[in-house]
Amino acid sequence: MDKTITVLVERRVKHPVYGKYITRSSKIHAHDESNQCGIGDTVTVAETRPISKSKTWNLVEVVESAAQV
Repeated sequence: MDKTITVLVERRVKHPVYGKYITRSSKIHAHDESNQCGIGDTVTVAETRPISKSKTWNLVEVVESAAQV
C-alpha cells in the first residue's frame, strides 16, 4: 500500500491474578502523505476520519529516525 505505514503500539498491563506486568502490542495502519517514514522510525500518530477500511490514523511527525545500515 502506497502512503501507508504500519505502526506497532506497545503498552504495559498488569496481570489480574499474578500482578506481573506484561507488554501487549497492537499494529495500526496510518496514513503517511509524503512517504517520509522508514523502517524502525519512532513516530507520532493521531486518530482521524476513516481513510480506508483499516486506516483511521494519520502521521503527525517523525520523532526519531532509525539508524541507516
